[in-house]
Amino acid sequence: MSIASANTNMRVPAGFRNLLEGLAREVLREQPTNVVAFAAQYFQRLLEQREAGGVDPVAWGALLED
Repeated sequence: MSIASANTNMRVPAGFRNLLEGLAREVLREQPTNVVAFAAQYFQRLLEQREAGGVDPVAWGALLED
């Protein structure tokens, strides 16, 4: 996927769209008062899951986008 910005096309990294969609779903479901703090906690949990040997959501999302 490319995004046009002026005369420059920037490539969105593989899995990024899926990662942000997951965050958006959780924000809509939880309705946090502080979205920035919620996002930081959300990404921290994903990082801990990845480091614990679980699924890497970015790699998994990249497979879904292909």
